[in-house]
Amino acid sequence: MKLEIGNFHVKDVCFGTETSFSNGTLIIDKQAAIDYIKEDEHITTCDIQIAKPGESIRIVPVKEAIEPRCRVNADHPLFPGVTGEVHPVGEGRTHALKGCSVLAVGEHWGSFGDGLIDMSGEGAKYSLFSSLINICLVADTDEEFERHEQQKKNRALRWGAHRLAEYLGNAVKELQPDDIEEYELGAITKRSAEVNALPSVVYVLQGQSQMEEDGYNDLVYGWDMNNYLPTLMHPNEIIDGAVISGSFMPCSSKWSTYDFQNNPTIKELYKEHGKSINFLGVIMSNLNVSLEQKERSAVYVAQIAKSLGADGAVLAEEGYGNPDADFIACFVALEDAGVKTVGVTNECTGRDGQSQPLVALDEKANAIVSCGNVSQLIRLPAMERVIGELEALSRDGLSGGWSGDEILGSSVKEDGSIIMENNAMFCGDQVSGWSPKTMTEF
Repeated sequence: MKLEIGNFHVKDVCFGTETSFSNGTLIIDKQAAIDYIKEDEHITTCDIQIAKPGESIRIVPVKEAIEPRCRVNADHPLFPGVTGEVHPVGEGRTHALKGCSVLAVGEHWGSFGDGLIDMSGEGAKYSLFSSLINICLVADTDEEFERHEQQKKNRALRWGAHRLAEYLGNAVKELQPDDIEEYELGAITKRSAEVNALPSVVYVLQGQSQMEEDGYNDLVYGWDMNNYLPTLMHPNEIIDGAVISGSFMPCSSKWSTYDFQNNPTIKELYKEHGKSINFLGVIMSNLNVSLEQKERSAVYVAQIAKSLGADGAVLAEEGYGNPDADFIACFVALEDAGVKTVGVTNECTGRDGQSQPLVALDEKANAIVSCGNVSQLIRLPAMERVIGELEALSRDGLSGGWSGDEILGSSVKEDGSIIMENNAMFCGDQVSGWSPKTMTEF
């Protein structure tokens, strides 16, 4: 399979009379874009706001992030099973607007899986998205049934953002990109003797799928991953829209759709393919509820990896706590199958850093890359402007915010400054591979 991603490097975004792209500037016809989004009758109010790196802007509650893209050589939707009918992805040409993202932002109501982004100051270092130009879809919906639920599907708002990303991406469908990235990985059984002689590596992604009710979990080709069993996928499918993010997950641990589209680990494995490794592909796995389900998935992953002849694996989990049991079970199963494994995850060591980092541990899981502590306390000054609703951080059960604490008080202070756990930093720990954090030994 060969995928070409034609990149258009966005240097500025502004509003105008027609949605277009020219000389590095994306111009958005704001009213036309809003009218397009409001074709979904569940979206009751809608606005589009722009946040640029370095501006004194705080964005909360952020629910999803997507890179604007379009398909060039087919009239297929960007996200099969979500923005249109199911069809294969990972081949052909896709155009991408680089350096920007579409954010789904709650106008009023947040939920457990939502987070915060600061575009400048101390908070900017905690999230990749502070370095992007963010096109914020700020909206409310008629989904009254979940208005006061801590766990919200946010379906209309999140899927509206996916539609907006596709709408904006179409502005460059007929244009010539600034540069083209090529991703080609041939059939496993058809590779040269030289490639087959290299150490074989598989990438295992444990996407969020803990919620037994449909609508909260990551989707693969529009299919809820709670109904899913581990499956071998071509890496091109992952970066070309086959997988989208769900609404449930403490936010610093979440993988947004943007993270799937730009997964840095996949790109690094591609770079080394044919040089130092034989990149076999991606085992898309899941995170489960019961112990039996966790053990079953671990068996599936190890069996697939062993059947492929994998010498090594990179294992990444989306989340912490309950998912740690899946992570370690999979780690052990791979090692028992003779597949040397490196794990990538964040930790929950408590605010004092003294708690056990993962819920489950095993001596065989002896090579783990840590991407941060979800419980780390972060204090940030007020920003001049808030996109969304700052009160959501303390009021609505965001995973790193609270309405009251005996010592710390509310997460949101009267002067607009905040205190929260790293948990609430939108996709802050970047387990997908581009966390800016480093570890120091004392």
